[in-house]
Amino acid sequence: MGAPVLNGPFTMPMFRDFVPRRLQPWIYVFMAVTFQLSGGLYLGSLNQMIGSTSLMREDLQMCLYANLSGMAIYFPLLFRMKFCFTNKTLLITASAGVLVCNLLAPYITFLPLLWAVCFIEGMCKIQGTFECMSNIQLWMTPKRDFTVFFPLLHIVILGSMQLSDLAATHLMYYYHWSYMHFFIGALILIDLLIMYCCTRHFRMIKKLPLFGIDWLGGLLWALLLMEIAFFFNYGDWYDWFNSPVMCSMAVAIIVTLIICLGRMFSIRHPFYEPKMWTYKNLLPILILITLTEAILATEHVLEEVFYSEVMRYEEMVSVSLDWLMLIGVVSGCLFAYWWMHIKRFNYLRLLIVGICGLVAYLAGYYFTISTDIHISQLYLPTVCRGFAYAVLSATFMTCLEEIMTFQHFFQALSVFNMLHMVMGGVMGAALYTQGLKYYVADNMARYGSAIDRVAFSRAPFNFGHYMEGFISQMLEVSIKQVYGWTLYACVLLLLLFLLYDAPVRRDLKAMPSWRGLRKEAAEEFSRRSKK
Repeated sequence: MGAPVLNGPFTMPMFRDFVPRRLQPWIYVFMAVTFQLSGGLYLGSLNQMIGSTSLMREDLQMCLYANLSGMAIYFPLLFRMKFCFTNKTLLITASAGVLVCNLLAPYITFLPLLWAVCFIEGMCKIQGTFECMSNIQLWMTPKRDFTVFFPLLHIVILGSMQLSDLAATHLMYYYHWSYMHFFIGALILIDLLIMYCCTRHFRMIKKLPLFGIDWLGGLLWALLLMEIAFFFNYGDWYDWFNSPVMCSMAVAIIVTLIICLGRMFSIRHPFYEPKMWTYKNLLPILILITLTEAILATEHVLEEVFYSEVMRYEEMVSVSLDWLMLIGVVSGCLFAYWWMHIKRFNYLRLLIVGICGLVAYLAGYYFTISTDIHISQLYLPTVCRGFAYAVLSATFMTCLEEIMTFQHFFQALSVFNMLHMVMGGVMGAALYTQGLKYYVADNMARYGSAIDRVAFSRAPFNFGHYMEGFISQMLEVSIKQVYGWTLYACVLLLLLFLLYDAPVRRDLKAMPSWRGLRKEAAEEFSRRSKK
């Protein structure tokens, strides 16, 4: 993609004169990718981190949710920061924050401090990405067309997620998991070098002080998000409400929510304004993105169990599927761009296409899962998953921009990403974990009768080998069952979309309300009385 307006209105005055104009936007693309590659901890090397630290899987997953929570909660502050500080100041601060957090995280074992570091890293990460992408928006689309901007933005975001996982796994395999932090630190140092040498402070508008921001409200909403993530992430470990920890956390969630809502309705400038919730179609979008993320959480529960416990893939084998996911992501974003911008087709039908991709992914895994398959048989379902995720993410964000005014768009985007990045995924993962736990126990009880005296009477009898194969088969069957129920749910969601978009609905009048009918009858009666 070349810069569309090199000698016209598009300029990047923050760059010094010696930097070629054709190169300037590409420098910001590179920096946006480096920010998106970063993270608090990198779960591509999860198993090695568990082995070399005293932390559990749930502890490390909570670091991921803390990082995503920091990103989600920071959205309402992005433009306030942009109007208060220069681009150079914000990028240097964000880069320094990402660098320090990446260098500290591998050596911190005190969990609250580690979660706080990951949370701050997420804030710095989204601040740096926003500053880069917002400054090249007119280069990407001179008319500020979000049907162009959001698909291309998601190529950077979702593509970087896959590349980060690939880089972390390869560095873990050949060196050590902490080398990923040093690699990201080196990239961020390049960003800092660029900012110090190639840019200058430039302010396009008058400075707007950071007045009227509900800092306490933001902290309370962040606390609520972290509490919800903690509840669903550790629920299985603590055995849910059989543990006083989970009971206390449930009470804390309710109390924090009441305080957040009370503050939202009682102060003049709350972090999330009450009017933001009143926009038409906002709640359906939030519900649908939560359901979509919950469905896609199969990747982090069912797929990982299948790869590691059933197929016994090493990390370098299972991570090779990320290349297929990357292909699906890029093709999905380009398809969304073609659909929304070039053809100008209906957004609802694009969502239907995305859900069809989800159905294809779930059906592919349901009918493919077996210990006899080759990994290449998982390529097509993985591409479908990436395609569906990209199409739905870009389309939902475009729909959100269409229905919101600028005043409330970033507040709604924050809530959207709380559900999109944190709550949908963690609730879906908890549901699949419970489902898998139930079906494994159920299948062991149902098929355990195969282990009887007749089987033991064979000589010689390799009990260890027999049980290993038996448990592997039980896991395979259980994973297939949970995939089946998820497929049912996704097909039901698809049918609801198809019914909503049925052609007959566009030909029928809307059903009048009883109040409207009564008013119409009264007016007709009044006219007849006058005659």
